[in-house]
Order: sequence, then structure tokens, then C-alpha cells
Amino acid sequence: MNNIIKTENLTKEYPLPKGVFCVFEGLNLEVKKGDFVAIMGVSGVGKTTLLNLLGVLDKPTKGRIFLDGEDVFTKSEKEIAAIRNRKIGFVFQFYHLLPEFTSLENVSFPFLIRGIKMKEAQRKGLNILREVFLEEKAYMRPAQLSGGEQQRVAIARALVNEPELLLADEPTGNLDWKTGEMILQLIQELHQKRELTSVLVTHNEKVAQFCHKVYLMERGELKLLSSP
Repeated sequence: MNNIIKTENLTKEYPLPKGVFCVFEGLNLEVKKGDFVAIMGVSGVGKTTLLNLLGVLDKPTKGRIFLDGEDVFTKSEKEIAAIRNRKIGFVFQFYHLLPEFTSLENVSFPFLIRGIKMKEAQRKGLNILREVFLEEKAYMRPAQLSGGEQQRVAIARALVNEPELLLADEPTGNLDWKTGEMILQLIQELHQKRELTSVLVTHNEKVAQFCHKVYLMERGELKLLSSP
């Protein structure tokens, strides 16, 4: 199988008033098409930093990241943005929904940005809300929804551009376990149905058990704990 993600000697540092803070150095990771990967580790170990690099939201200090064989950071900012928008869907711990928009408007908005007309954008948005079992909440605003429902809207929005790669940062971190388990089952189902490649970061072993392959991030290194 082909690698969707490959990193080579990935290093991320942040400048300090005196010297630099190194989050990790020389990190290597390969994620193959169809993988469902968990990256575990305690808070502050660098999981989110790594996910932001894989999603080309941030640049490494050193090293290279390949997405679908493309050396991403050799490209222009415009080309990088196009890759991110076309290939990657993001789900975060905090839902980042627009509070003044309904569920349908939050999901349809990316279609409108792409120039799709309102009626067609809303039709597509309703179809995606149906996939996450929220069609009946389409005209409610985030404040009218439970945390689990808001996360389902956020997942629907992440799927709008039909990405091949789904990146999830502590997607159940704001939810009780029963609701979180339902969200993880939904992500599992969508992973299979849409033939996604998915990377999820978490500090919770129970969450990681939903994934096919589990890495532990510790002291700036990745260690494979389990694999099919």
C-alpha cells in the first residue's frame, strides 16, 4: 500500500528568550492508505504539534513531510493551502463552529466559499448531516445542541471537501465517555465508508483502542505499541 504520510527526520523547535525549546527531533512516521492511527502521549508531549505539521498548518524547523508522495514544504504557500483544503479534514477538541450559523450553514459554508450556489450547497450540506445522523438538527444553532451534537456537526464540516486524510485532535476531550464513545464509533464508520486514512491524537488509552495502529509519543520519540 502507498504511504499517505511520510515524515523524514522531523524536528520542531520554538525560540525562547535564551536558546530554543525542542519539542521533538528526527521524528520519522509512515501512515499508509487506509490506516487508522492513534498517537498517544501525556499532555504537552507534542502530539498536537505533530498533528499540526501533518496537516500543514505549521512548518517544521527541519525535516520533510510527504503527503501522497509530494514534498509539501517545497511548494508555495498557495499550493500548500490548496493541498490542505483538498486532501485534509480536521476535527478538534473544541468544535470551532460559527455560533451565529445553524448546523446546516456551518456545514454548507465551505461549499459557498468554493462558489457553489446556495441551493446546491445546502443540499450537499444536508446529505452530510444525514451521514452523521443530524439531519433533524439542521436548522439549530450550536448553543441549542449538546456537545456530542456539536462535534458531529464539526465532523460533517471536516468531510465537506471529501478529504482522503482525517486528522483528529482529542476529538472526545470535551465529552463524557458515553458520548465520546458514540463519536469514536461514528468516526470509525465514516473511516470505513469513505475509505479515509485517519490519524487521531489522544492521552486516553480507551480512545486509542478504537484505532488499528497505536503509537506512543514519549520524550520526543514515537514508539509503535500495536499494529494489526
